[in-house]
Amino acid sequence: MNPIVLTVVLLVCSNVFMTFAWYAHLKEMNNKLWLVAALLSWVIALFEYLLQVPANRIGHTVLSVGQLKILQEVITLCVFVPFSVFYLKEPIKQDYLWAGLCLPGAVYFVFRSKFAS
Repeated sequence: MNPIVLTVVLLVCSNVFMTFAWYAHLKEMNNKLWLVAALLSWVIALFEYLLQVPANRIGHTVLSVGQLKILQEVITLCVFVPFSVFYLKEPIKQDYLWAGLCLPGAVYFVFRSKFAS
């Protein structure tokens, strides 16, 4: 499989775990001690790291660290927005749209050497 495709797939899966680890306790455990939520989040985060570390190692064979980071940020928002809207029932605000539209510029600038090739 193409290393970029494999990196993206692993990072998407990693981000699903990361998003649940970071934010699901706000809905599911808001009546528990924060330490309990933190420990459970830590367990969930283990699965994130089991996917994220190989994703970055595979991705770094063909991408720079900066490219990996921008890719990670774009994937994070692509996972987080639906999670926020559908799971946490947060409203979408127009400012989020404008902020999200800045990301293609970041992607362009960090990947433009690959676009020119």
